[in-house]
Amino acid sequence: MTLKYVKLHSENFDDLFNYLTGLGDLYAPVKKGRIHSFQRVLNSREIDFNYTRTMLPPKKFFVKPKEELFGPKGSEWDEEVEERTIILFGLHSCDIHGLQILDRVYLSEPADPYYKARRERSIIIGMSCIPDEYCFCRSLGTDFAMSGFDLFLHELPDGWLVRVGSVRGHEIVWANEGLFDEVSDEDLTSFKAFEEERARAFKRELNREGLADMLDLAYGSPVWSEYAERCLACGNCTLVCPTCRCYEVCDRWVSPYDAVRERRYDSCFMESHGLVAGGHNFRPTRLDRFRHRYYCKNYFDPEAGFNCVGCGRCDEFCPAGIEHVRVLEEIRGSLR
Repeated sequence: MTLKYVKLHSENFDDLFNYLTGLGDLYAPVKKGRIHSFQRVLNSREIDFNYTRTMLPPKKFFVKPKEELFGPKGSEWDEEVEERTIILFGLHSCDIHGLQILDRVYLSEPADPYYKARRERSIIIGMSCIPDEYCFCRSLGTDFAMSGFDLFLHELPDGWLVRVGSVRGHEIVWANEGLFDEVSDEDLTSFKAFEEERARAFKRELNREGLADMLDLAYGSPVWSEYAERCLACGNCTLVCPTCRCYEVCDRWVSPYDAVRERRYDSCFMESHGLVAGGHNFRPTRLDRFRHRYYCKNYFDPEAGFNCVGCGRCDEFCPAGIEHVRVLEEIRGSLR
């Protein structure tokens, strides 16, 4: 689909916001103490337009940290799938790319019915951002989204340049034609200036050249051991990652006669993650688990690309202060 470009003036934003809240539950970035979180908002003034990242990524709306899949209802099994439309407002391009990576996993046949139903009932509205010291999405080509959204808002001095990226996005614009204008030459100049400023703001860069070969050659590098000793194996990096998709399914008894089947996040940093029947563990040590995550995120697949979008969450929320790019730089430097 060819993208359409329109302009939304600042004074018209509340009207668009009110229209969107009439379509379903709207979630947007809200400041919560020292972090940001996607929360349901009923007033546009609750939204923090200048946020850089939330702690939990938007995947929490599609693959929940913990959810009940089904349980007994009378003499039958009851399986519930939500039907409420959700509008995710303010997603940055890296998170949109993260959802597209999850789509390749959860929507491949056989598609996950819970994930599929939620994706079909979601409206994605992206928003431009200025990177901070943790961002390296530009190195991975995820700093700009060309698909995966319905609308994408780029900041202008007096509003937003809006890219319309889907049929649903066109429908939203058509239903609110009075709120949008044609994009002027002045708007395009402002858009270009903002994108140039944004490009200059990146402070962190990942060298992708020969990364897959480097990881193959550096499997036994002592750098892995040094960082594994520093790592707390807490799993924070996997919990906040927008593309980690490991989960476990278990049956939980709620009474002597009833049980429910639950799905909840799992982490490759947990010792039990690699444990299989017979007591064998594919990744028995912290070193094995630490190294595995870097191979999972950074080993390039010609068909799917990288599993990392450079959002910087793993760095910001690592209690041991381990920096993803620096680890890979030191691994590269250990090859002689």
